[in-house]
Amino acid sequence: MDNNRYCVIMCGGVGSRFWPFSREAKPKQFIDFFGTGSSLLQMTVARLRGIVPVENIILMTNSRYAEVIAEQLPELSSDQILLEPARRNTAPCIAWAAWHIAARNPQASIMVAPSDHLIIRTDEYAQAVRDSFDFVERHNSSLLTLGIKPSRPETGYGYIQRGTPIEGAFSTVKTFTEKPDEQLARVFLDSGEFLWNSGMFFWSATAIINAMRTHAPEIAAVMDDGLELMASPREQEFINTAYERCPNISIDYAVMEKAAGVCVQQVDFGWSDLGTWGALYDVSPKGRDGNVVQNSRVLLQDCHRNVIAIKGHKVLVASGIDDYIIADTPDALLIIPKSDEQRLRQYVNEVRNTYGDLV
Repeated sequence: MDNNRYCVIMCGGVGSRFWPFSREAKPKQFIDFFGTGSSLLQMTVARLRGIVPVENIILMTNSRYAEVIAEQLPELSSDQILLEPARRNTAPCIAWAAWHIAARNPQASIMVAPSDHLIIRTDEYAQAVRDSFDFVERHNSSLLTLGIKPSRPETGYGYIQRGTPIEGAFSTVKTFTEKPDEQLARVFLDSGEFLWNSGMFFWSATAIINAMRTHAPEIAAVMDDGLELMASPREQEFINTAYERCPNISIDYAVMEKAAGVCVQQVDFGWSDLGTWGALYDVSPKGRDGNVVQNSRVLLQDCHRNVIAIKGHKVLVASGIDDYIIADTPDALLIIPKSDEQRLRQYVNEVRNTYGDLV
């Protein structure tokens, strides 16, 4: 393995669209959704074994989750877990990680990955990751993202339009587009030019720092103020006081949509951002009637295409229910049509306002 290769895993999100399983105290990245004995975060780290040295894996989170991360990933040292004092979206998060890693190793190349995605074909994923590292090490001023070959006119993802071919599956990026309506998503799919934006990135530490200084100067100024403190015992103290000066902005808006030299690798390795119960339904094994059942103590009669998740030993008996989400925990029960899932955040906010301790 190349000791100059690092991976930054972002694992500070709250995952409200998986309520009531995902809670602020233990969001979805720390949950075992498939009964494998591994959380989504543990699966993410496991996929990197043999690609990135374990000591070069950096987790970006906040102090609330430090304990659960230490429990789930005891092989990581406390120095590998960077604690954000405030939520400021992905651009400040990625900036801090880049300045931190550059202080440790100025020759570093960096992968950035979410902690809660699902990858089905892990061998193809591993090859795509290696190819991406190779690419940014050959083209050391490039910013690279992975684009997923779309399989449907999905309205829940951002899209990347490919530009000029470079080599193999790599091309320049022509445009980024935020989540489209269904009609536009179908146009994107039919054109063959657009890919889903995976939220996975590759670049050299130098390239992303230079891009931040050019396109996100407010964030870069904060990090440059602490340049001499990065990767030192005083780094966290500095971040605790300076981080809130960073704007709340995504890496796409702050850098990727503005920078020159942005490239994309088209990949297809069985990816899902696993952002919703519906996404879990799509990627899970289904029974004869199209139901996804996350607990064997379920008796269904004339029920079709439901996703049913039960915590504990409760028995669920249901009849005549089609296309629903049923998620049961000891203190909360969710029953909504799958078609109504986009309103789940609204429902969670209403629960928070009425029963604050249940989110």
